[in-house]
Amino acid sequence: MEALAQRIDALARSKPDGIAFVCETASLSWRDYASQSDRFAAHLIGLGLAPGDRVAVMLPDGPGVHVAFVGCEKAGLVVMGIGPRAGTDEIRHLISRSGASALVTRAGWRGEDLGALFRSLAKTTPSLREHVQVEAQLEIGDACYAGAAAPDLGALSERALGVDDLFLLNSTSGTTGLPKCVTHHQGRWFNFHDLAVESGEMTRDDVFLSALPAPFGFGLWTAHFTPATLGAPCIVMERFTPENMTAAIERHRVTVLAAVSTQFIMMLNSPTLEKHDLSSLRALYTGGEAVPYERAAEFEERTGASVLQFYGSNETGALSRTTTTDTREKRLRTAGRLIDSMNVRLFDDNLNDVTESGEGQPGCKGPLASHGYWDDAEANARLFTDAGWILTGDICRVDAEGYLSVVGRTADFIIRGGKNISGPAVEGVVGGHPSVALAAAVAMPDPVFGERVCVYVELRAGATLSLEMLVAHLEAQGVTREWFPERLVVLDELPRASGGKVAKGALREDIARRLAQESG
Repeated sequence: MEALAQRIDALARSKPDGIAFVCETASLSWRDYASQSDRFAAHLIGLGLAPGDRVAVMLPDGPGVHVAFVGCEKAGLVVMGIGPRAGTDEIRHLISRSGASALVTRAGWRGEDLGALFRSLAKTTPSLREHVQVEAQLEIGDACYAGAAAPDLGALSERALGVDDLFLLNSTSGTTGLPKCVTHHQGRWFNFHDLAVESGEMTRDDVFLSALPAPFGFGLWTAHFTPATLGAPCIVMERFTPENMTAAIERHRVTVLAAVSTQFIMMLNSPTLEKHDLSSLRALYTGGEAVPYERAAEFEERTGASVLQFYGSNETGALSRTTTTDTREKRLRTAGRLIDSMNVRLFDDNLNDVTESGEGQPGCKGPLASHGYWDDAEANARLFTDAGWILTGDICRVDAEGYLSVVGRTADFIIRGGKNISGPAVEGVVGGHPSVALAAAVAMPDPVFGERVCVYVELRAGATLSLEMLVAHLEAQGVTREWFPERLVVLDELPRASGGKVAKGALREDIARRLAQESG
């Protein structure tokens, strides 16, 4: 099986002027994708980086980050992918944990001098010795080594990584604590690609738009692997806004959109949605968090596209998927049918196999799974069971047809008076209120019940909402009273974690702080 870099080089020969990436200001052809990644690889080798060294890549989304990833692959180096929203503590932790020898960044980003950041990091990270600065998305080659000799393609072919080699580390996108580094080999993403092409009936004639950060799993398959494997163009945005995304779909006649639930909900809430022709769009791939039925159905009604998803995690890969042949109820009420090759089983709290009962924590073994965490034996011991299963951390049901539904995350339950209340379930019903643009449910400490339900919301433009109004709406909808929020906090914008999800850890800290201030 060919590695990704080989496929890109083949496209550079067969369709050199074909478009690989499009950003706000320019496009990148397959010829330039191949040649720039060659030159970047040669430059890294010239710095004295040895095969297997880690290179931390922290670039905003755009063609440049993909050129950097492929350049590292060609040079036999392992990317430590750092999302553009990462804070200084997270950056420092990931570089230290990975033992990165080089850092690739812009000269500055969002007002921060990244040269100064590199110097600070180098003082506390002995392995870090090189800073490669990139001035613009499409100037990775020219900005770094203008006038350098042409790369030795023979030398690159000897160093290039294979399909089964470690090619990338990325971080878990958890909302609390410092992240762990997940290992990736290309084989898992080519397997994922095959399943995606089948589920969405994709072809080389599709036009992709990926609104996800490149280093994370969702961004990897939708922007880095599948478009290049098909030889199809991909639209990427340095900074996501729903208005920019909607306009780009019309301008480039996008057929396949990839966005987390938060992003497509923001798109629905934007007044610009009605101003653009989205008739080219035929599929939205979403996930990464609970997919709210009402908003997903609204997206289908307003755009004509099918909403599809994979269910899984950075560590496990996908365990289930929906397809274009599924009914709307199956596509939007479940996370899809189990993937046979992932050998999914359900486990109880004592790791007993309870698959036959139809409810438990999913575990898997299969070709989409990662090999675990980088250099972290303690975390790997928690990730894998003694029998080698990787657990998801979710509680799920599987019906008689093999369709999986997520009940809640083991760490995302609100335990009120001994009763487990699913945070995602509460978010789903609250999100159906006409005033609510986005909702997040978290546990609120309580001296009597242990925890109560607290909901944070962003409102639609011009809307108002009180707790009484929300509860009345839920009661009228027949929602179980156990799911009723007992406190409502309205924010202009809910905080986001690195992967784009709502940062629930920050919300739990916020409600604890509010309660402390009120009692003090």
